[in-house]
Amino acid sequence: MGNHVKDKSIIVTGAAGGFGRLVSEKAAALGAKVTCADVDLAALEASVAAIRKAGGMAQAVRADVTNIAEMKAVAKAAVEAYGRIDVMLNNAGVMPLALYADHESALEKWHRCIDINIKGVLNGTVAVHDQMIAQGEGHVINVSSIYGNFPVYGAAVYGATKSAVNFLSESLRIETRGKIKVTIVKPTGVPGTGLGAGVVNPQGIVGIVGQNAGEYFEVLDLMREGKLDPARLDPNEMDYVALDPAFIADQIIHAINQPKGVSIGDITVRASGDHYIL
Repeated sequence: MGNHVKDKSIIVTGAAGGFGRLVSEKAAALGAKVTCADVDLAALEASVAAIRKAGGMAQAVRADVTNIAEMKAVAKAAVEAYGRIDVMLNNAGVMPLALYADHESALEKWHRCIDINIKGVLNGTVAVHDQMIAQGEGHVINVSSIYGNFPVYGAAVYGATKSAVNFLSESLRIETRGKIKVTIVKPTGVPGTGLGAGVVNPQGIVGIVGQNAGEYFEVLDLMREGKLDPARLDPNEMDYVALDPAFIADQIIHAINQPKGVSIGDITVRASGDHYIL
């Protein structure tokens, strides 16, 4: 198929860690010119330094995705450095799972979740829209979640934000068809991203695993104790249960690595053994 990533100007939000850092590294290794954005400047600069040390091309721009002026500054920096914007990866996100009964402790985090997960995606899209339309081509990739597919116990706000991401994405595709390609990426359970640290009430996880909650928590306990069958942590085995974030990053790169006329619309990536997730 060839390398369709090489020489593309790519913006990645949440690039200081998780999917964002992995995609930035993988894209740069394939010859992309990456503009890495994150609110954590120290971690962001470390990420960019690692890319440059490996021979890649990247720049760091500190930005809060909830601030449209800062996101427009990211887009401007990409154009000034690389002449254009080929891909916008709206990756930054938080996951404060909690029940409505937890509102006293969760409300502030829910508001921030709405700001980052919805407004952040909207701001990132708006920031690159005019440049991509002027170019006559572009690609917006939004990281959503299986939580956005349907309502589940403990994820009212987080699920609503990811459902909104899906809606924003499909609307952009419809309005700009032939000019901007749109890809929605829906990870399932990916322990290594650190998103779980934002969970307010661990019982909020029950909704997405449903009737399989008992087995799910048993597997987590065995993992923490180092007693889980090693085959279940091996991606070469069918019973693989803990998806490494790199596999999500690979699928994002796959969506980017397509000819201009080919658009990957919707990707759900799961470990083959995570049957306990609905």
